[in-house]
Amino acid sequence: MMNKAVFLFPGQGSQYTGMAEDLYERFAEAREIIDQADRLMNFPLSEIMFGISEEESSAALNRTDRTQPALYVHSMAVMAILRRTDLQAAMAAGHSLGEYSALVAAGALSFEDGLQLVRRRGELMANADDERPGAMAAVLGMEDDQVVRICEEISETSDSVVAANFNAPGQVVISGDASAIERAIQEMRTRGARRVAPLPVNGAFHSPLMERAREGLERALSGYTIRPPLCPVYLNVTASATCDPEEIRQALVVQLTAPVQWSGLLRNMHAAGADGYIEIGAGKVLCGLARRTLGRDIKTISAGKADELALILANGV
Repeated sequence: MMNKAVFLFPGQGSQYTGMAEDLYERFAEAREIIDQADRLMNFPLSEIMFGISEEESSAALNRTDRTQPALYVHSMAVMAILRRTDLQAAMAAGHSLGEYSALVAAGALSFEDGLQLVRRRGELMANADDERPGAMAAVLGMEDDQVVRICEEISETSDSVVAANFNAPGQVVISGDASAIERAIQEMRTRGARRVAPLPVNGAFHSPLMERAREGLERALSGYTIRPPLCPVYLNVTASATCDPEEIRQALVVQLTAPVQWSGLLRNMHAAGADGYIEIGAGKVLCGLARRTLGRDIKTISAGKADELALILANGV
C-alpha cells in the first residue's frame, strides 16, 4: 500500500496508434471523457487516437497539435477510472505537456480548460516550428554538464542548441535548430556519448525556438482560472513543489523555452517521502526514468491500459 503515492503524467513521445481504445471499450468513465473531448474539439480526436480512419493515420497522431490533446485525454480517461478507488495523490508531476494533466488531476484546472489549453499549446508550438524548423535528439551516457558545455560551444559559432530535458542520470535531450542539432550529434559521439539519437518530433521544444509560442501561450493562459491544487505539484522548470496558482501560471509559460528538470524533480519528490510512482496515461517512459534516477527498488506502476486498470481496481496499489 502506498501511503505517499506520486501521480506522474507522460508527455509527447509516449503516443501510439490505438491509445486508449481499450479503455474506451471497457470502461464507461473513459468513454464519457473521450466522447466529451470529441465534442469539445469539434473533430474526431478519438479516431486519430484509435487509428480508425486511413486519412487520420499515425502521421496525424504525431502532429504536435494532435499529439498533445490525445495524450492529455488518455491521461484524463485513466484518472476518471481511478476515481472508483480511494487512491489519492500525495504529490503530482507531469513531463512537459503532462504538467497540464497533473494540474487537472490535482484540481487546479477543469478538464475542459485543460483540454482547450493543451490544444492551443499544441497549435502554437506547431506554428513556431513552421516559422523556424527545429529538431531534438536524445544523448545517452554523458554527464549533464558536458552536454550543456558542448551545446554552448556549438551555439557560439552556429545556430542555437540547448539541453532541453534532464530526464535521468546519463539521459539528456537536446533541442534547437536542425543544423545545430546535426553538429551536436556528431560532436557528442566524438566526445564519448554512448548513443545519440534524433527524436521523431516536429519542433525544438524547450528551447529559444519556442519563443513565439511562449508569447501566445501567455496570452491564452491569462484567460483561465487556476485554483490551488489539492496536492503539491512539482514544476518542470524549478523541480520544486508549489500550490500557488500564479507560480503555476508563470511556470507553464516559462516551460516552453526552459529545460525540463525531471531528474531533479524526482529526487525532490523522493526526499519529500514519496513511496511509489504511478504513471497515468500512455506508455511506461516515466516509470523507467524513475527507476533509473532513484534506483531499481522503488515501486512503480503503469496505469494506461485496460488490463492494468482492471488489476488496480481489483487489487489496489
